[in-house]
Amino acid sequence: MAIEDEITGEMAQKAARVHEALIAAYGERAWVSRLPPVDELIGTILSQNTSDVNSGRAFELLRKHYPSWQDVIEAPVTEVAETIRSAGLSEIKAPRIQNALRAIRETCGSFDLSSLRELPVDEARAWLTSLHGVGPKTASVVLLFSLKMPAMPVDTHVHRVSLRLGLVPPKTSAPKTSEMLEAMLSAEDYYTFHLNMIEHGRQVCKARHPRHDACTLAPLCDYYQREVQALRG
Repeated sequence: MAIEDEITGEMAQKAARVHEALIAAYGERAWVSRLPPVDELIGTILSQNTSDVNSGRAFELLRKHYPSWQDVIEAPVTEVAETIRSAGLSEIKAPRIQNALRAIRETCGSFDLSSLRELPVDEARAWLTSLHGVGPKTASVVLLFSLKMPAMPVDTHVHRVSLRLGLVPPKTSAPKTSEMLEAMLSAEDYYTFHLNMIEHGRQVCKARHPRHDACTLAPLCDYYQREVQALRG
């Protein structure tokens, strides 16, 4: 079944209302390129299963110790792992980073992924996810933030908030949530929606103690309605 066939009109309307409520709370976001595509890719690999602070420190150390990406490839994998240790799982991430860089150089002839812009987004995403250790979220981050292509990254915050709101069915995986949100929203809304969902997840819809009293999305939230009903007995 095509993903579009799973999206009802009611689901799409709810996504649009959530998007509007998030804009009212956090504003519209103007697209800004954060890093070149390869840098974004390596930074996102480092960010897997760790905090932004830890991955950011690891990325800075990696760039400080190795002036070029070719230097990273040529360095002993154990040395690279030690350099990025603050990101955690460094023994796994170091070979993934080196292998991804080798594949990019061999395919593109350089460490430049700008040619992905010439592909349909699904093909560009498929190429990125063919790299070992690069999943749908990592690929979508590169596409959206570095290449300004229509992709919806779903991290832990976007996933949690989507499930609680009832934008997607219970137990929907993060990759499936990404597909469903892309089908429900307009491509030009992905960037703002993604950033605002993260902001809401960090500030209000926290994992352990969601701030129901401060939540502007409460009237739209399935989780909130269940919590209210439970308190009322």
